[in-house]
Amino acid sequence: MGETVLVAEDIFRDYGCLHALNGINLCVEEGEFIAIIGPNGAGKSTLLKIVASLTSPTKGTLQIFGTKDKDREDVQDRIGMLSHETFLYDNLTARENLLFFGKLYGMEHAALDERCDYLIRKVGLWKRAEDPVKNFSRGMKQRLSLARAIIHDPSLLLLDEPYTGLDMNASSLMENLLVEKSGMTKIMVTHDMDKAFRLCNRLLIMEAGNIVHDVVANDPNARKFAEAVCFSDGGQFKC
Repeated sequence: MGETVLVAEDIFRDYGCLHALNGINLCVEEGEFIAIIGPNGAGKSTLLKIVASLTSPTKGTLQIFGTKDKDREDVQDRIGMLSHETFLYDNLTARENLLFFGKLYGMEHAALDERCDYLIRKVGLWKRAEDPVKNFSRGMKQRLSLARAIIHDPSLLLLDEPYTGLDMNASSLMENLLVEKSGMTKIMVTHDMDKAFRLCNRLLIMEAGNIVHDVVANDPNARKFAEAVCFSDGGQFKC
């Protein structure tokens, strides 16, 4: 049996009078690829930010790799994150960015050089490896940001709308790389229902700060549940 990666118990998050999360309970096992889907304002990104330690719950407890909130620094090097913000340095080259983040994770020089070469090729940026990131398109930055997020080969990868700004070819590159990482636990917030069903083995469907459905992706009722939450009565997509 694999390692339990994450256990959330009764997680609430309030922003003043706004209740973003209303008692989330969740257990994630090693190797799962989970999609979090739901309408805008459902609490998807808030939940991911709490897992990433970018914000704290108002109430409740969260354990990652058996470590509670106050000791989270002990496991931060086992987590990677890709979000709307690329966290890249525009004046550094693509390679320099990856070297910088790899060193932050304490990677040894030889292993880091090899890892940089591998990932720059995998995300299709080999010919631009020595170019400053400020000259990159949004899609190129997003691809490099994925390389940054997995430079240290994390056990848990958090993805917040990872396909934002990507064209079809770049989207395919990212998808292939995510599929290759079959042993890595991945949690992805996405508005793309087709990708959620194609890539992930489990779906968390959220609405109004609650997980209203927690289903395996091949459940015959899963798409019906998702569409019921993500589409209004008039057929307008709300996600």
